[in-house]
Amino acid sequence: MTAVESLQDSFEDLGTFLSQVTFCVVDLETTGGAETDAITEIGAVKVCAGEVVAEFQTLVNPKAHIPPLIAVLTGITNQMVAGSPTLAEVLPAFLSFADNTVVVAHNAPFDVGFLRRACAQHGYPTPRWPVLDTVTLARQILLRDEVPNCKLATLAAHFRAATTPNHRALFDARATVDVLHGLIERVGNLGVHTIEDLQEFTRRVSPQRRAKRTWASALPERPGVYLFVAEQDSTRHILYVGTSKNIRRRVRTYFTASETRPRMDEMVRVATSVEAITCETPLQAEVCELRLIGAHRPRYNRRSKFPERLQWIKITQEPFPRLSVVRDVRDDQATYFGPFRRRQAAEDVVLAIYDGFPIRQCTPRLSRSARSQACALAGMGRCSAPCDGSITVDAYSELVEQVRLTLSADVRPAVWALRVRLRRLIDQERFEEAAVIRRRLETLTQTGLRFHRVRSLASCPEIVAARKEGADWQIHVIRYGRLAGAALATPHEVPQRVARATLATAETVAAPIGPLPAGGVEESERIADWLEQPGVRLIDITGDWMWPLHAVLTHADLVHHALGAGAAEGTPAATDTSVAGARASPGSEVGSR
Repeated sequence: MTAVESLQDSFEDLGTFLSQVTFCVVDLETTGGAETDAITEIGAVKVCAGEVVAEFQTLVNPKAHIPPLIAVLTGITNQMVAGSPTLAEVLPAFLSFADNTVVVAHNAPFDVGFLRRACAQHGYPTPRWPVLDTVTLARQILLRDEVPNCKLATLAAHFRAATTPNHRALFDARATVDVLHGLIERVGNLGVHTIEDLQEFTRRVSPQRRAKRTWASALPERPGVYLFVAEQDSTRHILYVGTSKNIRRRVRTYFTASETRPRMDEMVRVATSVEAITCETPLQAEVCELRLIGAHRPRYNRRSKFPERLQWIKITQEPFPRLSVVRDVRDDQATYFGPFRRRQAAEDVVLAIYDGFPIRQCTPRLSRSARSQACALAGMGRCSAPCDGSITVDAYSELVEQVRLTLSADVRPAVWALRVRLRRLIDQERFEEAAVIRRRLETLTQTGLRFHRVRSLASCPEIVAARKEGADWQIHVIRYGRLAGAALATPHEVPQRVARATLATAETVAAPIGPLPAGGVEESERIADWLEQPGVRLIDITGDWMWPLHAVLTHADLVHHALGAGAAEGTPAATDTSVAGARASPGSEVGSR
């Protein structure tokens, strides 16, 4: 049976009508206004649909002296509370009375704060009541020329409450009931019909913003992407792109008080409609969001707007290669390392390589035969000086090969090369300089993790993988780091059959220039996050999805190797080039047979 989307809000979407809400209007009297003071009286009135359902009132023995000023104000004396029950005895009864209600108080943070601290003190879970504050509500609804202030006595007189507040808990609670009903009556003609509307009103959600919530009515309750659109002068502008597992529910939050970002409030005011693109799986929705942001660059999306601003480190192709920070990956022959979101991070890695290997740092293109004067770095031992012939072409090539190995396969040579210098700085108590070197090494290893995750997918022609989520199987086809197909196999379908159908209709993807993936770096990272989740099964794989074993060091390993703890002096005789492969083998069983 095909579900038909209703254009009318469901009761769940509309919220709970005020006539169906049970309010517990509460007031407390205490020994003073500080957090350390104690409760002396609790009064509460439970109302629903304008009718009083029940009342609760009790004096409380605070086990503390009531100041004379408070006794005069409230009329509650030490003698009156001497034989009254303690808060530990009263609290369970009140919590039961207020259960499944919306708690209302005049200056709610004061009263609710006392009640929550009492629950914490006596071992009860923190109450999660919805709370309404009649002070805040009155400030939003009433004009300054109507009432001079929002004190309970002033509001009670304005709304002609049947009970005059007198600083006794039950009387003040009864007066607050009449004030609440008066305030609700005032906002009825403003489209406030549910408790959710009333809570939004107290948080200054404009009527124009609330009115646009009907846009969510026709949206599907499925995973996918939503787009806020503005039509201006016959031109369609995409303002914002987002993703969610439930499009309708997520879009509704933009028109409520739960959305507090000023930019989003501005975006909703400018928008003229919302559109949705449903997706089979959450991963497909994330990828679709990234592609739409990259294509349209919406004004209100800050993240991922400029993917082309990534930086890469390149080993140049010339007789005496050097390191260069570039923006683009242009050829398959050169060695690239990255990407970096900030140029400073790229420069940190370059400096880490310079700290460990004396390759040249100058930019002129050097000839194999011509000689020139060496720079100051050569005299400091920081450069092997190929410019003046201090090192042969073959020896320099071997040095560059060590750098290439460090960036592409095994980070340990860089750590070993820096160990002596780092130890010397620590022994000399030059800790700030040592911290700079360690920061560079950490940037190197962190970027190495990102580099190998992206490169391993970019070099793999095809991966077909599945993961069970609930009763369904999420199936994805990945080609050269790009999501080429996605499907959802329900319990009534054979996952392998769905996978074959998805594979047959998946997008054709051309091999990219490595290590750049076909679908963009961030898309590959999202795919890697999904592939590395527990429970992912590989149905089929073409090529190798693997990392070099020592391409990444943990923080503990980094400190261990950098400081030489338990390690032999000098560099290793041979470099271990083992690899860490895919986490599951091709043909792993998916679903039950």
